[in-house]
Amino acid sequence: MKAPIHLISTWKKASVPLLSLFLVFSAQQAFSATLDVAIPQDSLFDVISARAQKLASEEYIAPKNIELDALNNIEYQDYRSIRFKQDKSMWKDEGLYELQLFHPGFLYKTPVTINTVDSDSKLSRLPFSTDFYQYDDTAAPLKDEIAKSIANKQLGHAGFRLHYPINTTEYKDEVMVFQGASYFRVVGPNQVYGLSARGLAIDTAEASGEEFPVFKEFWLVKPQPEQTNIIIFALLDSPSVAGAYKFSIDPTTNTSVKVDMQIFARKDVKKLGVAPLTSMFYHGENSTKFFDDYRPEVHDSDGLLTQSQDNNWIWRPLNNPSQLSVTSFSYENPKGFGLAQRDREFNNYFDIEAHYHNRPSLWIEPEGDWGNGRVELVEIPTDTETNDNIVSYWVPEKPFKAGDSLKLSYKMTTFNAYLTQHDKARAVRTRIGSAALPGEDNPPPKSHRQFTVDFAGPDINKLSEKLNLNADIQLTTGEVRDVTVQKLPDSLGWRVAFKIAPQNGKPVDMRLSLKLHDKEISEVWSYVWYPNDIK
Repeated sequence: MKAPIHLISTWKKASVPLLSLFLVFSAQQAFSATLDVAIPQDSLFDVISARAQKLASEEYIAPKNIELDALNNIEYQDYRSIRFKQDKSMWKDEGLYELQLFHPGFLYKTPVTINTVDSDSKLSRLPFSTDFYQYDDTAAPLKDEIAKSIANKQLGHAGFRLHYPINTTEYKDEVMVFQGASYFRVVGPNQVYGLSARGLAIDTAEASGEEFPVFKEFWLVKPQPEQTNIIIFALLDSPSVAGAYKFSIDPTTNTSVKVDMQIFARKDVKKLGVAPLTSMFYHGENSTKFFDDYRPEVHDSDGLLTQSQDNNWIWRPLNNPSQLSVTSFSYENPKGFGLAQRDREFNNYFDIEAHYHNRPSLWIEPEGDWGNGRVELVEIPTDTETNDNIVSYWVPEKPFKAGDSLKLSYKMTTFNAYLTQHDKARAVRTRIGSAALPGEDNPPPKSHRQFTVDFAGPDINKLSEKLNLNADIQLTTGEVRDVTVQKLPDSLGWRVAFKIAPQNGKPVDMRLSLKLHDKEISEVWSYVWYPNDIK
């Protein structure tokens, strides 16, 4: 089997908007110690872009950590005992949105600056105050120690969260949170936090080590009382890149985030990851290793979904590999990609605390010309569910060199199991077992496996079992045997069963789709079998 075809596109190098003397002057004011200035909201992104461009032209200066041992050395439970007081929420009872802050300390030792922008475009910096927080239990002594050791206004914040009535008009739920590096998370109705998004990924899974850009400053535009959307601006910085971001958030039936970004290279970047998503896959229905766990499955996401410009869909079930795995799908101007939690049945998790069946799926839709590149999937071995071991992002084909700039836009949307625009049959279950027959005297090696892949969808479920559906299976190496296609009972879809015999211990990269009268009626199921995963 061949990888998705490499297509040719043109690269359009982004350029910085020409800033008037007003914008240049405003940028200098906005980033000075004095914030009593007004910048038109329509110009704020250009102002932050100018600041990012200036940063990228200068030597990188790492942000300073807080100099307070009492916060740097506290334990997890101590940090959890520090709670923001709801009655101190910014914009409380003034509209649909409220803003709460995160206390610095523990893992969050590099404070960020948070500003608000009012209806008159006036910028105001949010100061730190111990009065915002309740210090309970073992965290109680911290309040006085912080006040004695450091001026509150200098401490900064670890991040913030937005509250909005997505589930009930009687309470504002968390809908989005920014905390740590360039990480942020969003949820839609009846979802709980799971996978994370990031502003940018640099050199992920490279031997040289990964670089983690940081959102060092934010500007939140205060919405009007009945306004359902909110706009956030951010300044990103790292040793290799500086950039400006605009987030336009709209929680409706799903939560959508329109992202506009302009980044500037301070130095050459080996691998640039755009619109990165980070998740966790510990074990699932396709796991071949034993996990001493009462829960059948433990994961925030169970697959990577991609859509090409000509509406070909590919589904790659996630895995917890025995060694680092990096795979990619090459496209020109893809329509979308994302990490999904398709399995939303509680009985497949039995976890009443983590609620894995309610974790969000996230879909990235590029806007404009993204050119040629690849969607890359990184799977990292993990022995605990506390590690995020899954990363996916877009890698532009053209290298990002010192002095380059890049301006891109995309829309990120939460969903549950499926996207409404995905009208083909979908792979809903992937199971793997021994290829040996019961009681077989001379069984094949353990590396030979039996696969069953179940496809389902409104249309395919209604097809008669008397129809002849064909499985189109392609392999990069090895041999496929004993292929069968059968309809499942109770309108549960169709099952493709087959056996794989690897060759010389090489990984087997597979593609499978269902066809009716030579017409493809399903997405492409894509999987890599590593014979060495079975010892």
